[in-house]
Amino acid sequence: MRRTRILTAVLALAAGLLAGTPPALAANHSAQVTLAADTYTWSNARIDGGGFVPGIVFNRSEKNLAYARTDIGGAYRWSESTKTWTPLLDSVGWNEWGHTGVVSLASDSVDPDKVYAAVGTYTNSWDPTDGAVLRSSDRGASWQKTDLPFKLGGNMPGRGMGERLAIDPDKDSVLYLGAPSGKGLWRSTDSGVTWSQVTNFPNVGNYVQDATDTTGYASDNQGIVWVTFDESTGTAGSATKTIYVGVADKDNAVYRSTDAGATWTRLAGQPTGYLAHKGVLDAKNGYLYLAYSDKGGPYDGGKGQLWRYATATGTWTNISPVAEADTYYGFSGLTVDRQHPGTVMATAYSSWWPDTQIFRSTDSGATWTKAWDYTSYPNRSNRYTIDVSSSPWLTFGANPSPPEQSPKLGWMTESLEIDPFNSDRMMYGTGATLYGTEDLTRWDSGGQFTVKPMVQGLEETSVDDLAAPPSGGAQLFSALGDIGGFRHTDLTKVPSMMYTSPTFSTTTSLDFAESNPDIVVRVGNLDSGPHIAFSTDNGADWFGGTDPSGVSGGGTVAAAADGSRFVWSPAGTGVQYTTGFGSSWSASSGIPSGAAVESDRVDPKTFYGFKSGKFYVSTDGGATFTASAATGLPSGDSVRFKALPGTKGDVWLAGGSTDGAYGLWHSTDGGATFAKLSDVDQADTVGFGKAATGASYQTLYTSAKIGGVRGIFRSTDEGASWTRINDDAHQWGWTGAAITGDPRVYGRVYVSTNGRGVIYGDTSDSSGGGDGGGGTDPTPSGACTVTYRISNQWTGGFQADVQLTNTGSTAWSGWSLGWSFPNGQTVGQLWNADWTQSGAAVTARNVSWNGTVAAGSSVSFGFTGTWSGVNGRPSSFELGDQTCTVA
Repeated sequence: MRRTRILTAVLALAAGLLAGTPPALAANHSAQVTLAADTYTWSNARIDGGGFVPGIVFNRSEKNLAYARTDIGGAYRWSESTKTWTPLLDSVGWNEWGHTGVVSLASDSVDPDKVYAAVGTYTNSWDPTDGAVLRSSDRGASWQKTDLPFKLGGNMPGRGMGERLAIDPDKDSVLYLGAPSGKGLWRSTDSGVTWSQVTNFPNVGNYVQDATDTTGYASDNQGIVWVTFDESTGTAGSATKTIYVGVADKDNAVYRSTDAGATWTRLAGQPTGYLAHKGVLDAKNGYLYLAYSDKGGPYDGGKGQLWRYATATGTWTNISPVAEADTYYGFSGLTVDRQHPGTVMATAYSSWWPDTQIFRSTDSGATWTKAWDYTSYPNRSNRYTIDVSSSPWLTFGANPSPPEQSPKLGWMTESLEIDPFNSDRMMYGTGATLYGTEDLTRWDSGGQFTVKPMVQGLEETSVDDLAAPPSGGAQLFSALGDIGGFRHTDLTKVPSMMYTSPTFSTTTSLDFAESNPDIVVRVGNLDSGPHIAFSTDNGADWFGGTDPSGVSGGGTVAAAADGSRFVWSPAGTGVQYTTGFGSSWSASSGIPSGAAVESDRVDPKTFYGFKSGKFYVSTDGGATFTASAATGLPSGDSVRFKALPGTKGDVWLAGGSTDGAYGLWHSTDGGATFAKLSDVDQADTVGFGKAATGASYQTLYTSAKIGGVRGIFRSTDEGASWTRINDDAHQWGWTGAAITGDPRVYGRVYVSTNGRGVIYGDTSDSSGGGDGGGGTDPTPSGACTVTYRISNQWTGGFQADVQLTNTGSTAWSGWSLGWSFPNGQTVGQLWNADWTQSGAAVTARNVSWNGTVAAGSSVSFGFTGTWSGVNGRPSSFELGDQTCTVA
């Protein structure tokens, strides 16, 4: 399964935050924005996996400490008690979305609390930021960042090779990083804080997948691909003497230093004509094992070999389990059993058909056995059983003919690791999940070992569209890259199957009929077959439609409010419309090819479109469209718009770019005119959910920049005021593809990500109350004490924490705290309270969930701001008419 999931340059817009760096500051803004960070709980709509896992890293000194890296979905830490994975990079913000791509991980065996991640998604122009090395001293719970002067490619060709990042096992302040793009080998001697190029390293690599690719994606030099230390050549506290480095150069793939990196030489006598995907050292027996392929992977590779190098004698031995002439794949997924170092395993990572292959040797590569073999072709005998009951969709609904089986053992199997403390446990990554076994040694005794998904908590899908129907068994429909999408009837359970009949590789758009949600339509990409499918039972079952001539991809689709007709804007041809279920199509007139289309949610004859700054309206079921006279809309096509359920002609439009119109627009006349919301700086998605108690308008949700802050926002008063409902620890990189509220559950929102799956949030505001804005200040009585602490300060900016304590004898049912800045400071963003500022005067008020403060109790909030010259503390604080004691 091919997983490119490439973003366009539009993703480089706006600003984001990363834990461990000073927050981005914003100028004073008139928008009333509440940063209510802890009012929401965030979870994944469970899919379990769904993408490529190119790296698994076990700590060598602490049992059960393991990490996994993904190409676009961040990094994860294993939790042994729950057998689940914990995401570690959800703090990556909008502006640095590329840092959700992890090209390498390293876990410190000297200090197991330390872990490092080399991050960056693309080395070409698609990723606007350079790569970085993240370092953590609390196992990834928080990070500090060092920016690099070059890009890294977590989703580039060759990403399954590695690990490119390595820690000296004898002196853990020393780290090495192999860079792509001809940037060479880099070293840190201060635990990853600073990095410098190893200028005397002789080879920066020269292998490219496709030199003719003008985008720079396949034509990038894959560079230096792994670093391995020989721990037997060092002593604790001193740098390890012998280091091996793998280079993407078919004639010069392996280099060695025997003086702790002072000098380097090409390893004599090494094989040529191949790339060394992995280099794994068995220090006990003195062997360096190498897995070779003729291509960089992770998709390609037609020939391969396995070799063993004796570190003491310099002897090379070809230990390939299959003759080169009989391979149609390259080798990778190389591992050694640290409890029994003579046991070695490797994968045929690029064996797509009939299945991947796993090889095992218990005599240092002298002889091998296979995970499966032919009895009499096409029949197979497997050394394993595979149980996917926890992720049943891994069968892909397939019923293949032998020798292919379903579910498959895998594909793109570049990562395979035996637990260094448990010879029975092995984990390996595939293009769709992370598999594992806990009875591996049954392989050697003639029994069958059991393979199961070991992936719960690791969510790695890329989301293109989301829809939450108002009724029916489905809670949520998702349109996903690579595995099509799912109908969730329970967000906490893995659906039994992705959409089938047909099964799209990627679903690009979907919709349901607002007044008849049993009718659902989806469109997507497929090598052969229809690109559109319909359901009449709320998405439980599907049937394919008929493509109009010229269709090459999914595009966007819209269902009439009553399900009587559909408008489709596919790739490859112009906008089309049909009555019924697409047995025949007619070309729509008056609207350009490639326009995005949506339906009015009340009038079944009204459809809308947008293309290149123009809004289009059809009132005859999609037969003809007329361009609206509305002006001032974004000129590009990075726009998403939706019509409000229950009200004809009520349309919201989000999108734009930093070099032009960008924001959120609202039309109440069917797109004839649009009004731009002045308080929304930028917006990329818009969606609707159940109205708050007492509200007359459905709840709005958007991924946006409001009040100078990037985040996920909610409004219960038609956009008059907004609440930021995520926080800096929950940003998920780029969230600009889709958003929708839940029409049945107040406060629930579904957020798209590019690699972290479908995120949903639930509010702790069980009352369904609004987001504030307006009203009189509460006037609590009784004594109060305020503690004001500047917790972080940098040039031009600072962060402060405020604690307000009720030192009186009666509870407060609301509070409003005022102060004046002495030196012209300005609040940029504030969380856990509502706020306004006029000149030097600031007022912070309670939000719905923290208004009640019992006698003797405290409430806290924080903010970031700007300062110049002096950053003095306010001298007094007023609670209504009461002056508080300043602690």
